[in-house]
Amino acid sequence: MGLTSTTLLLFTIAVAVAALGATVWWWPALARRHWRAVLGRIGALLGSQFALLAVVALVANDYFSFYSSWNDLLGTGPDAPVSVRAAAAPVPGATPSAATSAAPSSEPDPPDLPLLPAQETGGEPVNTAGPRDPGRVGEIRAVRIPGARTGLSTDGYVYLPPQYFQPGNEQRRFPAIIAMTGFPGDAKALITRFNYPGVALDEIRAGRMQPTVLVLMRPSPAMPADPECEDVPDGAQADTYFAKDVPRAIGAAYRIATGPGAWGVMGNSTGGYCAAKLAMRHPEVFAGGVSISGYLKAAEDVTTGDLFKGSRQRRDQADLLWRLRNLPVPATGVMLSGAEKGDGDFRAEADAFTAAAKPPMAVAVASVPEGGHNYTTWIKLLPAGFQFLSQRLKV
Repeated sequence: MGLTSTTLLLFTIAVAVAALGATVWWWPALARRHWRAVLGRIGALLGSQFALLAVVALVANDYFSFYSSWNDLLGTGPDAPVSVRAAAAPVPGATPSAATSAAPSSEPDPPDLPLLPAQETGGEPVNTAGPRDPGRVGEIRAVRIPGARTGLSTDGYVYLPPQYFQPGNEQRRFPAIIAMTGFPGDAKALITRFNYPGVALDEIRAGRMQPTVLVLMRPSPAMPADPECEDVPDGAQADTYFAKDVPRAIGAAYRIATGPGAWGVMGNSTGGYCAAKLAMRHPEVFAGGVSISGYLKAAEDVTTGDLFKGSRQRRDQADLLWRLRNLPVPATGVMLSGAEKGDGDFRAEADAFTAAAKPPMAVAVASVPEGGHNYTTWIKLLPAGFQFLSQRLKV
């Protein structure tokens, strides 16, 4: 029986009902003050609770697509390669336009806008073998990223590649990628679970990725709310925060390139949706976005609240397929990545997205044959995402 099969779920429900019924039926016989009776009561309670928890776990797994199969859950089975295919290419010579400032934007900064650089609050080790010399593995700095425009602020991490510290590069400026978790997420998980810095270091050493600064964040600067990277009317201006405040604050603290195409964005789940949407809405800022197991339409639930305040136009514009079909196509790049089987409707959504895309937008799809909505799947897709963005980032 497959992990997500109806047969397994029904069988587990039947076992849970039987265990609960047996516990109730045999409880009077187990009420004696004897060690065997005590062990019997403990066994009956543990058995019935374990069966009920198994039902809850299967239902939750079916709903959220955490694991697609027993191999996915246990980490067994063949390690299939990631498949990458291009779907639409930009018109030759077409490049995003951007203002050459610390915060690239089609709208210039107000002259009285204060420059608030990211503030370092600590550091983390780079998870890689060998010496930890910054000139060989880079450094991870914990930062507080303030928003001069929005008043929002959140904690994150900045990974500076080894080239940042190497002699001769004292004046060199680097491209940057904002990397986001899912919601609610913890930016530190991008280091401890994903190992974004370690994977990027491997790609840089192999020559598949240019030296790039990583800005590791959660997708909400207004916790515990989830604004879905929207500028919520009379609420958190999350879109402006990520597109304007974050590049400006990071650019004021580190040597980040300021020309067109210097920034990219990527993420998983909610962070993946945000990455694709930010790239499409702000091609003057982001040369590309990579969505790992993301979705194409803004979620609306108890964590988001009323994002659009009744505006059908705002709701439509938060739907990435609607944008492709009804608005001018942006000169940026988007990669959708996920599992062909086991993680929702990835294949159908990727096919619909690529069918609607056209130049000057570049679209690619990266996939693994099978996988759930989990770190195991997402980690496999990181290198393809880095390579896609690195090909587009300019300094």
